[in-house]
Amino acid sequence: MSVRADTAASKPLRADAERNRRRIVDAARELFASHGIDITLDDVAAHAKVGVGTVYRRFSCKEELIDGVFEQRLEDMLATAQRALEAQDPWEGLVQFLTDVCEGMSADRGLGDVVLGSDEGCRGIAQVRSRIDPFFEKIVDRALASGQLRPDVAVNDFYPVLGMIGSCVEFSSAVDAANWRRYFTVLLDGLRGDGIPRSALPGRPFTSDEVDTAKNAMHRRRR
Repeated sequence: MSVRADTAASKPLRADAERNRRRIVDAARELFASHGIDITLDDVAAHAKVGVGTVYRRFSCKEELIDGVFEQRLEDMLATAQRALEAQDPWEGLVQFLTDVCEGMSADRGLGDVVLGSDEGCRGIAQVRSRIDPFFEKIVDRALASGQLRPDVAVNDFYPVLGMIGSCVEFSSAVDAANWRRYFTVLLDGLRGDGIPRSALPGRPFTSDEVDTAKNAMHRRRR
């Protein structure tokens, strides 16, 4: 067989491999979004309808797959941080960045896990995070210097704040998926400097029945 024939015969195999890789990444993205990153490569293989061996040929471990799915999402977050730093009003820049991050977390449970979790074994994510952190520090410093952010707040306080919003997203999802914004606004007002007007609360308080619905849904998800 000629070299040309060998090359032609190999092309479908490469195309099949790329299609399988795309199926794996798409399946992982769907599972991460709905279940978070606490899933297995076996789960991904089943969802992608490929063999487990196919997944392991493309990704040697789950961390590599997490990198493949979320590295671009963090690149987008970096661009958001850059725009927020350019905002004319420092407080609006901070709110803009936090809102974009929380919106991403509300739509993708896995993104919340990545933002708030360890990047051990995820080299791509770790590299992007190391570029985001200095921008976020400057965003917070600008809001502090303007007097719009309370002076006893430090940049690392925002990780628990994002964690609280993540919990609000999970709690609200079974009743009103957008109602996390109400509690986000409460938290923002708690971060404001003295003398800064408070915001009108969006959304609404849940009824007692809706609270029960939300609690039952959380219980089912965690079983």
